[in-house]
Amino acid sequence: MADLAPDGLRRVLGVWSAVSIVVGTIIGSGIFLVPSSMIQHVGSPKTVLLIWVFGGLLSLAGALSYAELATAMPAAGGEYVFLREGYGRFWGFLYNWTMTWVGKSGGVAAMATGFTYYLANFIPEFDIVVYRIDAPIGPHGGPLEITYGQLAAIGVIASLAFINYFGVQVGGRVQVGVTAAKVGLILAIVVIGLAWSGSGAAKLSTRVPATGGLTGFFAALVAALWAYDGWNNAPMVASEVRHPQRDLPRALIGGVLLVMGVYLLANLAYFCALSAPEIAASDRVAATMMERIFGPAGAAAVSIAAMVSIYGAINGSLLSGARIPYAAARDGMFFRFLAYVHPVHRTPSASIFALAGLASVLVLSGRFEQLFTYVIFAEWLLYGLTAAAVIVLRARRPDMPRPYRTLGYPVVPVLFCIVAAGLLISTLATSPRESLMGLTLVLAGIPFYFYWKRRSLV
Repeated sequence: MADLAPDGLRRVLGVWSAVSIVVGTIIGSGIFLVPSSMIQHVGSPKTVLLIWVFGGLLSLAGALSYAELATAMPAAGGEYVFLREGYGRFWGFLYNWTMTWVGKSGGVAAMATGFTYYLANFIPEFDIVVYRIDAPIGPHGGPLEITYGQLAAIGVIASLAFINYFGVQVGGRVQVGVTAAKVGLILAIVVIGLAWSGSGAAKLSTRVPATGGLTGFFAALVAALWAYDGWNNAPMVASEVRHPQRDLPRALIGGVLLVMGVYLLANLAYFCALSAPEIAASDRVAATMMERIFGPAGAAAVSIAAMVSIYGAINGSLLSGARIPYAAARDGMFFRFLAYVHPVHRTPSASIFALAGLASVLVLSGRFEQLFTYVIFAEWLLYGLTAAAVIVLRARRPDMPRPYRTLGYPVVPVLFCIVAAGLLISTLATSPRESLMGLTLVLAGIPFYFYWKRRSLV
């Protein structure tokens, strides 16, 4: 078939689907939650806005670097492929190991649980325990309790897994629709907040006691980067984009710029409508602002907007994340059944359901937040290595076709790597236990790398 990529997947995604994967996966629950923790770290609304800009520009530097790699190697798997080609199969395998077992599966579990957290505002029965296992296998070594909310979270994951099973084009269309809806809802909240605040711009000068200094800056930046996380997802479906050389740079760069604009407007609305102490005291800033304006109905409206936003982010993560173990399995470096492509729908169906299953197990275990926190350090190590691969491959493979070349090379990838290194050092200093646990999770994959390496050579 003319629309099949060399890996057997179907090239059916257009530029808007690619953009919506970037935008829709980035914008989840972070924009509704993290401004509170950010201002606790830096104290000033204006500094928070500056950090949103800095985090957006850092993500843009990553997107510019990834655009070159994605157009040169438009294959399923994203960073898995880039790290494999830049440094060898070892680093590609560790990326797949990290993202499959914790990064993507834990992210999907966290977002699905967040979805039901907002849905519980309308269905309080979600907190009821359905089943209890009296063994020390639950969070913090306690008994494992399964609630209706956890079962609902698994239902959300399963529904999106089936949508993506029936074709990447179906999943892409869902992504476009949900992304358009979420951006529209957030902009509506922005307009309402700015219109209601009137002369509230004076609240931008309010302050709260904060950590401050370089430590506070990097701590707030980590929160912002969590909200920006997902800008790297479009290259994971590169083999299913119709015109990857043209559309992937547009999706990566345009998507990050769009998200940065939405985030800045949303935070401007928050800080004009609420004072710094009010935001610091709120764990759901958007809901607090809308409740101030419309009462309980306003908070309910934010819950709906958050659910739409999170639903799109889960879909984008499943759609893109399933291509990572699929790509590794095709190389013989992971479970072979994950390389299966459905003969009719042309989707990596086994990989989709495996990732959804792992995420569901983490939902039931209640340990996803802890695991996800551990792996953030390792993820940014791999992000930095991937951006550096632009420079490595320019030196090692100068004749490789590069339909797009990184704007500002080599300054842009170098700056990205420098800031990523600073972020890693700061995180290691402030959260040494979590950082070392994250590295341990990654390094646990080394024995399995040698196992699959031997099998692939047989």
